[in-house]
Amino acid sequence: MEKVRIAMIGVGAISGIYLQNITKVFREVDLVGVCDLIPERAQKGAGYVEEQIKEGAAVRQPKIYKDMYEAFNDPEVEVILNLTRPHEHYEVTKQGLLHGKHVYSEKPLAVDMDEARELVALAEEKGLRLGGAPDTFMGAGIQTARRVIDQGLIGDVVGASCAMVCHGHETWHPDPEFYYKRGGGPMMDMGPYYVTALVQLLGPAKGVMGMTKRTFPHRTITSQPHYGENISVDVDTYLSGNILFENGAIAQIFTTFDVYYGRGAQARFEVYGTQGTLVVPDPNTFGGPVLLLRPEDQAAAPATDPALERKKVPSFYDGYKEIPLLFDYNENSRALGLADMCKALRTGRDHRANYQQQRHVLEIMTSFSKSCQQGEYIALESGYTRTAPMKNNPMHGVLDDRAVCPYRIYTLNFRRNTHESSLYRLDLDYQPRARSRQEPAEAGLPGVQVPGL
Repeated sequence: MEKVRIAMIGVGAISGIYLQNITKVFREVDLVGVCDLIPERAQKGAGYVEEQIKEGAAVRQPKIYKDMYEAFNDPEVEVILNLTRPHEHYEVTKQGLLHGKHVYSEKPLAVDMDEARELVALAEEKGLRLGGAPDTFMGAGIQTARRVIDQGLIGDVVGASCAMVCHGHETWHPDPEFYYKRGGGPMMDMGPYYVTALVQLLGPAKGVMGMTKRTFPHRTITSQPHYGENISVDVDTYLSGNILFENGAIAQIFTTFDVYYGRGAQARFEVYGTQGTLVVPDPNTFGGPVLLLRPEDQAAAPATDPALERKKVPSFYDGYKEIPLLFDYNENSRALGLADMCKALRTGRDHRANYQQQRHVLEIMTSFSKSCQQGEYIALESGYTRTAPMKNNPMHGVLDDRAVCPYRIYTLNFRRNTHESSLYRLDLDYQPRARSRQEPAEAGLPGVQVPGL
């Protein structure tokens, strides 16, 4: 496939992993140039690529644009990668679309629904692709969880519970002020990972109710280079809400920048079904573990799997079984959604991290504060259809087209009681691929047979 040529606008903290994966992993993306309001950042980004080229990377040396309009007017560029700050997403994306470029942005799509509607209408009018992060839902962890749910291993979904708990980003981020300004806060910053995972696992939402507050009016930065500076807080930093899904499931979500909490325990995500419970990995990651508890396992009360003990999984997960990751991309694969959109641009299929998903997630997130202000349930207006599950490809860094992979059988053992066991057969979509390093086997999962249920 001919590579899709992109330009990166914004070379801040998040750009590092994008540059790494564009140059080292995703083989169908061609970085033409970079641009940042601070020229030194653009130079640093271009310098990183230069070093990778010296080490053998088969990529071009990117241009350094003097401003974003130079990138928009570059005839080589097909796609704009918008990595600016959240409150800048709207203007950069709008200008990219007006200049006839497809746009992929960091989350969120925009900071409010009026901006989102305008961008969507513009993209549709011009027949251009519009998509964006998060793309963690495309990783091995969430995709494995989705397949387990879709194939009925926890029965009908009853509900879900997820939480992101920390004390804010001013302790580690080099430029944390924007997290407390319009477009920031724990829901707009971290919420996209959780809400996107929820709609991927449970489908479209019908409405929300929420309560929010701002605990601290000011924050003191304790990271470099702005150590000691004060930030005024303009957004809600403590949010608790409920989401009602069209399938009847109810999800609870809690996000905050106001709570002291252990770094390793700040993320929790569980999905509850009529025949079991699924522990979903941190949706800000691409990997696992994915844990499944079924009634027969709980009744048998087995000890914690030694493999889980080695991974320091808490003891309250006794009886849970670890589901092997069935798909590729279990490492930090940011730019996966961009690569998928580029592949879709060439093949004509829909891309997975599309604007319908971004818009639906944004409406959910912004409706929590609206619900709190109005003191009522907020019905959602945006439509949403889950995007296609991931497929595995023989080559890491090359995404699927419409090809169908062959099958193999994977077997999971689940304890039914203390005296007998049952085998749950999973028909897995699988193709071996060339690997440059030791990696776990991947597979897709188009069908599941669950005897005895």
